[in-house]
Amino acid sequence: MFGIQTRDVADDFNSRRRTLWNTPTASMPTNTHTIRYNTAKKSLFNVHLMSVKFEDLYGFMVKGNVDDVNVLNEVRERIREQGRVWWALEASKGANWYLQPKISSNEGVISVTSLKLSVLTNTITLRRLIRKGVPPVLRPKVWLSVSGAAKKRSTVPETYYDELIRATEGKTTPATRQIDHDLPRTFPCHPWLNSDKGQASLRRVLVGYSFRDSEVGYCQGLNYVAALLLLVMKTEEDAFWMLAVLLENVLVSDCYTDTLSGCHVEQRVFKDLLAKKCPRIAAHLEAMGFDVSLVATEWFLCLFSKSLPSETTLRVWDVLFNEGAKVLFHVALAIFKMREDDLLRIQHIGDVIDILQTTTHHLYDPDELLTFAFDKIGSMTTNTITKERKKQETVVMAELDQRTRRLSSLKMDE
Repeated sequence: MFGIQTRDVADDFNSRRRTLWNTPTASMPTNTHTIRYNTAKKSLFNVHLMSVKFEDLYGFMVKGNVDDVNVLNEVRERIREQGRVWWALEASKGANWYLQPKISSNEGVISVTSLKLSVLTNTITLRRLIRKGVPPVLRPKVWLSVSGAAKKRSTVPETYYDELIRATEGKTTPATRQIDHDLPRTFPCHPWLNSDKGQASLRRVLVGYSFRDSEVGYCQGLNYVAALLLLVMKTEEDAFWMLAVLLENVLVSDCYTDTLSGCHVEQRVFKDLLAKKCPRIAAHLEAMGFDVSLVATEWFLCLFSKSLPSETTLRVWDVLFNEGAKVLFHVALAIFKMREDDLLRIQHIGDVIDILQTTTHHLYDPDELLTFAFDKIGSMTTNTITKERKKQETVVMAELDQRTRRLSSLKMDE
């Protein structure tokens, strides 16, 4: 599809606005399917430990046990109930009530100066609703609005994305070579993402962004983020703009540049927050010599897309796009907090990794995770995290500069 087939410009232009694939919930959230399994002839055994396979809402094949299936069925029922709440609000407030200008907040307090009461009410209502989950069918429109992606896209010509893709066809860079290497390894078990059409769409989004921002280019981890965005947004152009707003506005800068300096800063901030919010865990892990970045780096670079089940990941992203990057810290801390007792009992680094990986892979209930993240962890204002980032940025940049000088010295000696 990309750089292989030749098509009319008009056909090429329209294809990227066409739905790429459909989720089982493409019409209404009330169509969310209940997962069924057959336990006949297994009644004499512990059915709850029986291994089952099932497909989730976004086409991923999941391996779990009967308890996991029961949890997912409960979650899907809550999705249906939440969908009815959204539809009722659309009926009373209008179809696009949540597309009104977003209110900025400082230290968690919303300013009401010269603000219409209806806008304030909608902002508070929207925040509460989003924390409970956006219905899958509304996610594309809600995400584009609350993240600022729609506004970003409105500042360029309508043909921007298609012209960018046409301009990059046939060009080879270090970024495109790495992208081509990573495409087959990006969620290889997903039927659409593992197809020629799916990989071609993902390639265009990633290559297009690598040319839009040459400083970022491409970094491993972005392939998983962009792939999941494609499954949610359903069009290449919408996925591209969500990726753009994510890297340029939502996340801290320099997370995906060559030095990964922004990612190093986030890891240091997270380590400090763990010591403040979960002091017993932090002290125990430090005594063991366990570096939390061993697990948290992938969480932050892939935005949990490789660690959590897809439906749980997208619930995290619902809040991320509305409230900003501080959400990643809330969720990461919650994962540790949920397993505090188990973590305090173990004495080997390998056991820490096993516990955390098992926990994330089976977190099928996003409400449980987000309850821990916001109710059990407590508040963390954006300003507090920003101050911590500035402090850690000085340390990280000094270390990177020292490493650069050391490498230069070694090259001169050669």
